Amino acid sequence: MKKYSEVLRKCPLFCGISEQNLFTLLTCLNAAITHFDKGETVLSEGEPADSVGIVLAGGIQIIRNDYWGNRSIVAGARPAELFGESFACARVAAIPVHVVASEHTDVMLIDCLKMIRPCRNACQFHQQLLYNLLKVVAEKNLLFHQKIEVTSKRTTREKFIAYLLLQAKINHSVSFEIPYSRQELADYLEVDRSGLSVEIGKLCRQGMIEVDRRKFKILQEIEC
Repeated sequence: MKKYSEVLRKCPLFCGISEQNLFTLLTCLNAAITHFDKGETVLSEGEPADSVGIVLAGGIQIIRNDYWGNRSIVAGARPAELFGESFACARVAAIPVHVVASEHTDVMLIDCLKMIRPCRNACQFHQQLLYNLLKVVAEKNLLFHQKIEVTSKRTTREKFIAYLLLQAKINHSVSFEIPYSRQELADYLEVDRSGLSVEIGKLCRQGMIEVDRRKFKILQEIEC
């Protein structure tokens, strides 16, 4: 666990907790680390929603499949980021999504009940943990609403441009790299991949953007 100390210090769940107290806390919570290969399922739809996950290395994607089998990427997480916290805190009976490793990934899983129930020692750093967890859940809720703003656009072009503008705002730059391949981006935007590729090509030919695989640059003002 010590090998991931730098990543854990960056995790918002442990903000304000010293390294010494952090490892005491993780021992108290019975935190467990598991490795997953690319494409392997970390959490399956239908499983009890009782764990909060932290990505230590690699990355995960949260995927929802509808009744017809259509795939949508809800969100992703990279090292030091959390996943599953909203479902676990809400104590839903079963997870409504799949969590899949997008590459070789190490994950820490923590029993949510051990986090939200008062520590018998009334540790100050446990109280800090609860505050941090609430803050993370609130921030994730804001991100979810941002995605709704993007996917609620009517056309593929509008959805893609809205996504680009959001990324530019988040990165404070017109140049940025996205965490998705072309197919994954289509799944995230809930559009057809070929249609998305057509719109990206049009914007490139119009001199609106430059694209190099996952790297994008907005060259002039564009509107949805």
